[in-house]
Amino acid sequence: MVETSIQIINYNKESYTKEHVNLVDGNIKQTKNNMTKWIKIVGLKNIRKIEKIGEYMLLHPLVLEDIASLNQRPKYEDYNDYLFIVLKMIVWDNLTEDFIFEQVSIILGQDFVVSVEEKQSEFFNPIIERIETSKGRLRSMGADYLTYALIDLIIDHYFLNQELLGEYIQELEDKLIKNPEVDVLESIYNVKRKVIDLRKSIWPMREVINQFQRADSELISQDLQIYLRDLYDHIYRINDSLQNYREIVTGMLDLYLSSVSNKMNEIMKVLTIISTIFIPLSFIAGFYGMNFRYMPELESSLGYPLLIIAMISIGLIMVFYFRKRNWI
Repeated sequence: MVETSIQIINYNKESYTKEHVNLVDGNIKQTKNNMTKWIKIVGLKNIRKIEKIGEYMLLHPLVLEDIASLNQRPKYEDYNDYLFIVLKMIVWDNLTEDFIFEQVSIILGQDFVVSVEEKQSEFFNPIIERIETSKGRLRSMGADYLTYALIDLIIDHYFLNQELLGEYIQELEDKLIKNPEVDVLESIYNVKRKVIDLRKSIWPMREVINQFQRADSELISQDLQIYLRDLYDHIYRINDSLQNYREIVTGMLDLYLSSVSNKMNEIMKVLTIISTIFIPLSFIAGFYGMNFRYMPELESSLGYPLLIIAMISIGLIMVFYFRKRNWI
C-alpha cells in the first residue's frame, strides 16, 4: 500500500490555501471565513491517520470500515450530518493494456469534503488547478459542488475508457472477419472480460447518482440538481453503450464459431469431392487388381493405356459435373 498523505485545501471566492498535514488534531474539522475545506487523503497504509480524522469528524465506524475495504461496490449512504459515497476510478494502463480499478471514497459534510484514494495520482489535479486559478464557478460554490466536480471528473474518464474499449472492439471485429484464428478467440474472451469488469464497476453508479440526486438532504443545494441530472444522463448513456458492447462481443463469439464452422465445412467439402472422384477410380483399380488367370484385357497390348484413359476421363467428367452444379 501507498504511504498515507493528507492535503488540506481551504477556499472561497476570494482566496484559497493549501497545506500538507502529517499530524491530525481536532482543528481539522474547523473552517473559517465561510471557506470550503477539502481534505484530500491518498494511500491507506497508515489507516490510523484516517481513523483519527474519523474520530475528530464524528464519522460512523462503518464508514471507516468501508473506506479501508477496497472491494466495495459503488454505493451511496446518508448519515444525516454527512453523505458517504463510494466510487470506482478507472484508468487505462498502457503497459498491461488493461483497465486499473481504484476505489475512491467521498464524504460530503456541511462545509467540507473528504476524499480518500488508494494511490498517488494526478487524477484530481484538474480540480485543484481550477481552485488555484479560480476558473469556473467552483470557488464560488459550496462543498456539494466540489463533490459533484469530483464525481463528474470520474465519470468523464468513464467516457474515455468507453471510447478506448469501442476502438479495441472495432479492430478486433475487423480482424475476426479477415482471419478468424485461435488467437482472435482469446482476444474476444479478453475483451469480454474487460466489458464485464467495466460494467460491474459502472452499472451501480446509476443508482448512486439517482440516490444522490433525489436525496432529501440539507447538504445538497437546489442549484446543484441540474448538474446531478446531467451526471445521471451521462452514466445512463455509458451503461447503455456498455450493454451494446456486451451484445457486440457476444455476436463476435457467434461469428467466430460460424466462421470456424464454415471453414471446416469448406475443408470437408474439398475432401469429400476428392474422395468422390477417387471412388470409381479405386473400384476400377481394385477390379483389375484381382488375381484371376483369364482376364482378356490383361493380355491386350492396349489394355493399360485404355484403362488409364478411361480413369482420367471419369475423373474429368466428374469434375465437370461438380462445377456445373456449383459444388466446386
